[in-house]
Amino acid sequence: MADVEHNEVPQRRTPIPKFQVSIILLIQFAEPITALVIYPFVVQFVRDLGITGGDETKIGFYAGLLESVFFLAESLTVYMFGRLSDIYGRRPVLLVAPLGLGLAMFGFGLSKTFWLLLFFRCIQGVCNGNIGVTKTVINEIADATNIADIFSMGPLVWSIAGTIAPLIGGVLSNPATKWPNTFGKIEVFRSHPYFLPCAVAGCIALASFAIAFIGLKEASLARKHKKGRAQETDPLLPEEPPHEEEPHAPPPPLRDLLTPPVLLALTTHGALHFSNMANDALVPLFFATPIKLGGLGLRPQDIGLILSVVGICNAIVQGLFGGRIIRYFGPRRIFIAGFYCLAVEFAMYPLVSSLAHRAGRVNGVVLLALGCQLSTTFVIYLAYACTNLFVMDSAPSRSSLGSVNGLSQMIATLLRSIGPSFASSLFALSVEHQIAGGFLVYIVLVSAALGAVQFAYRLPSKLQLKK
Repeated sequence: MADVEHNEVPQRRTPIPKFQVSIILLIQFAEPITALVIYPFVVQFVRDLGITGGDETKIGFYAGLLESVFFLAESLTVYMFGRLSDIYGRRPVLLVAPLGLGLAMFGFGLSKTFWLLLFFRCIQGVCNGNIGVTKTVINEIADATNIADIFSMGPLVWSIAGTIAPLIGGVLSNPATKWPNTFGKIEVFRSHPYFLPCAVAGCIALASFAIAFIGLKEASLARKHKKGRAQETDPLLPEEPPHEEEPHAPPPPLRDLLTPPVLLALTTHGALHFSNMANDALVPLFFATPIKLGGLGLRPQDIGLILSVVGICNAIVQGLFGGRIIRYFGPRRIFIAGFYCLAVEFAMYPLVSSLAHRAGRVNGVVLLALGCQLSTTFVIYLAYACTNLFVMDSAPSRSSLGSVNGLSQMIATLLRSIGPSFASSLFALSVEHQIAGGFLVYIVLVSAALGAVQFAYRLPSKLQLKK
């Protein structure tokens, strides 16, 4: 049995099932689109509803509630979707979710009360609970020679959607005022100024449903009839053991899923999501905070430009080289390197801050240090592909794949909602009281990333993904 850490690259790989993978990626694409499209206009939407009675200090609370309830609803239902996919198959679960998501987006845009907004936002989160099932399907339609390439496309999809969604929300909101000669003549756009961006996002979700309804195959059937699997030794998956399990065996109960391998995979999976989301919250705070308070004092347009450049570069790296890098170095090494890179990124905040404070501005030296800091995200995003492999590898059986993926997505979604608020609050506390020179938040997060490394070293060096 070959070692996963071996650096030999296989000479031939099974071709990626492009059409099936494209459908899965389109379904994945609908989640960030619908999650992020409301961000540019949600504050004004709440203000227009008048629920705060003109009190501007309360608008942030209600807008934040609409943003966070999406991920809360998703986290509460994602395990259920995974388990249902183990019982009834992947295809029906994947079809129901984007259909409901599209309809809920239309309802959100047509809402006239805050409680209707909250209701439809919850439905959107519930329908995004199928995201764990898409990862299970990838495992079942891929093999050892191409699964890393497919999983590395996930960050690419998120990068593209994360760029497009705010543009849709910002450009298309209030179209009757912006284009009075066209949209201004249509009553629905005059009475519902935020319907158009919601409708566009909803149409994307409905398009993914329509395409999946026509072309998506049941993953278990694709796995059963898959031919021409590569025979070479592969560093990602050394060998596939004989399949002895009944193809339609019922999924085990939750207590039987919580084995030591599953708990270890879920712990490191959650740690990665928490640390990275904490960092995502810190970046704009650090950029916008005045230099004298430990930030860089950048303007919004400068922040947007920097983040766009990093996002584009990251998408290129993931799309062109992600799978190749993971196959060459092995998923365990890349995953561990991801946590080390997170620790480096957190540790460089004080360095970049000190350089800016010494220069009194953001000069070439500061930009060079900032570029080195942000380049670590390339490895961090590769770690996301690897953590999915370890989660699937930990599943006790093939009939539990959907349930284990559901658990992992539930944990990830919960920590995605906790990480930003934790990091933002600790950042404000550190700066306000100058605890550890204002750098307490970075010390805590460096310690958390290095602590996660200790768990990552316990992950298996050889993967036996269930098929």
